Amino acid sequence: MKKVCLVLGAGAGIGGTVGKRFASEGYHAVLCRRSDEDGLKRMVAEIEEAGGSATGRLLNAADEGSIEELVADVESTIGPIEVVLFNLGAQIGNRALGDTSYKAFELGWRLATFALFRIASCAIPLMEVRGKGTLLVTSATAAVRGNAGQHSHAAAMGGRRMLCQTLNAEFASKGIHVAHVLIDGAVDAPDTLGKMLGPENFAKLRDAKGKEHDGLLIPEHMAETYFHLAHQHRSAWTHELDLRAYSDLAWWNHAPKLV
Repeated sequence: MKKVCLVLGAGAGIGGTVGKRFASEGYHAVLCRRSDEDGLKRMVAEIEEAGGSATGRLLNAADEGSIEELVADVESTIGPIEVVLFNLGAQIGNRALGDTSYKAFELGWRLATFALFRIASCAIPLMEVRGKGTLLVTSATAAVRGNAGQHSHAAAMGGRRMLCQTLNAEFASKGIHVAHVLIDGAVDAPDTLGKMLGPENFAKLRDAKGKEHDGLLIPEHMAETYFHLAHQHRSAWTHELDLRAYSDLAWWNHAPKLV
């Protein structure tokens, strides 16, 4: 049975690219996303064409029992989960306090914080028995700074960050590496930032700030950092780091607002 890298939130940006990077090093990548089955199949096919192995699963992480059933199935049918990448987004858009319903606020928490607690609750005990394992958690600037209209997202991401700290405090001494990866900038990902801005604005942004300008975070280069984190010696573990693009990102303050 192959060692497994389990990716929750395997879009065409960070999640899928990190999965490909681990698959290139002999891991079986289990790629999970909520929708776009065709896109999922393409990612799996690309990994297999490159000589790696992968499985694609459609997964709604908000559904009761979905994460728990996934972990049990992967462990029994594919192999031991050595690395988990928790890459679920929880952005519900800019909403004033009066426009943020209880249900909408709770959704951000369910995706950003409770789902992380759930994957930790069922995957970390298995890692603990084996004496090793890595939980990589993608986060956002909202984990350390709350902006107007981002009540749900900031509260949820702040909770995500604190949960990483409590998990680390409990399990680092048991061989479990928990790393909180704060993405402090925009990622060149068509199915996340591209959808937020729209195809035309995204193309303009790429021309103005991406490509040779190094103003957008490139998933392929980010994947190298994620892979390195999972293979650090524990005498020098990184528990939190900030990834940002080289050039000035002041453009974000003037970008089209989320709807």
